[in-house]
Amino acid sequence: MRNVINTQASLGEWPIGDIVLDLKSRDDIPKLLVGLQYIYKTPGLRDEVFAILQDIIPRHVDGKKASHTLGRPGMEQWKILVLGVVRLGLDADYDRLQELANQHNTLRQMLGHADWYDKHTYELQTLKDNLRLFTPELLGRINDAVVRAGHTLGKKSPEDVLKARCDSFVVETDVHFPTDINLLYDAIRKTIGCCAQISNTHALKGWRQSAFNLRHFKKSYRTIQKLKHSTSKDESLRAAKQQEIRCAHKSYLEEALGYLQRAHQTRVEVLAMPGVSLCDVAQIASLDGYRAHAERQIDPIRRRVLAGEKIPHNEKVFSIFEPHTEWISKGKAGVPVELGVRVCVLEDQHRFILHHQVMAKQTDDQSAVSMVDCAQARFPTLRSVSFDKGFHSPANRQALEARLDLVALPKKGRHSVADRERETAPAFVRARHQHSAVESAINGLEHCGLDRCPDHGMAGFQRYVALAVLARNIHRLGVVVRERSARKKTPIPEPQRRAA
Repeated sequence: MRNVINTQASLGEWPIGDIVLDLKSRDDIPKLLVGLQYIYKTPGLRDEVFAILQDIIPRHVDGKKASHTLGRPGMEQWKILVLGVVRLGLDADYDRLQELANQHNTLRQMLGHADWYDKHTYELQTLKDNLRLFTPELLGRINDAVVRAGHTLGKKSPEDVLKARCDSFVVETDVHFPTDINLLYDAIRKTIGCCAQISNTHALKGWRQSAFNLRHFKKSYRTIQKLKHSTSKDESLRAAKQQEIRCAHKSYLEEALGYLQRAHQTRVEVLAMPGVSLCDVAQIASLDGYRAHAERQIDPIRRRVLAGEKIPHNEKVFSIFEPHTEWISKGKAGVPVELGVRVCVLEDQHRFILHHQVMAKQTDDQSAVSMVDCAQARFPTLRSVSFDKGFHSPANRQALEARLDLVALPKKGRHSVADRERETAPAFVRARHQHSAVESAINGLEHCGLDRCPDHGMAGFQRYVALAVLARNIHRLGVVVRERSARKKTPIPEPQRRAA
């Protein structure tokens, strides 16, 4: 039986709505907790968010959702939301999150624990398993509810139109700098490790010296790393050096192929055994994945070094652990290349992020129209959006002008008379001057963990980005609530009191 929140208060438990938070603190934790407390204290908003949280249910191995009325009680969904927002709002890893959940008194009150009576602690794996129950779709629905609540606090009138600014940035994946030889080393290293583990489980021969094999293969890898192309003017010296490099790569590939052949034999032996378990099948699937990475990586090394061929960019893979990683060069000063995935965000004038999009294998101009369409579907009062030149195309400008009252989309290249008139209009100029404020939102998201994503896989990447956007909006909601509280408590100056 899994509940959104435990409605039965325990001895010593402080009601969440009555928790006293330090509104003068400059740390991020009170701001996040104020936003979460506002969600809990606002009846309509709380009901909407709690209804969404009810869909956070674990899944069985076959992919079907578990019953929310049967089985042992899991972590309450409110706690999952609080811990997820704190993790991304503070850019904390799971170790720090565990320490905060077990030792931070105010956070424990927000989780529904008593100060002195409740000795409940959170295990590290429990936090990981429960926070992975989020999906980008659920987080997006909660984010929409939070943004609407923020608009209710910030708008002077419900009919006020939304003016937004759109830009993209790169969220780096947790990978090392890729070369074709170190990617092959990664694949062979994991292949040897999987084969050694399988051999130990089933008492197979052939991998007793797996640690030695790995050291020997790493030595060949280091040899290639130390080889440098000759810069001598003597053709014979350059040719000799190039031949040495080719020989080292050839030996490296032959050794890799030998390990792959042995891994294939181990795979055949395990599958031929009677009574193969699900664990064995999972280990074989993992082994097959690393073998496929290694076989794929051998081909470009052979073509590039031995055949002198230039490898097309679309055939390259930049990580065997995070295959969705892209090689992105945005022309930033001092940042020649970024390894990650582009993320596009749309921020309104109230500094809430209306919509975000993970741009896998996409450029800015391919996402401009879809960003506006998705945002307008949830916030129909969006009537003005500013972009930078990277989003421009004639088709984009035409499509956006049919959807918006003002499209501040500067044109690339030479301008016609009509283009100059359009881009010198006062409304266009005003929107362009305000567009740079989106960099503040991007910087805030990077402080909420979107400088580098530690979660694995494309699904983990999308979940991580969606949770960071939600944490940023709840942080912003907490700031707005604190500002309203401060204005209410500000005494009237003496001259105004006399005039009144």
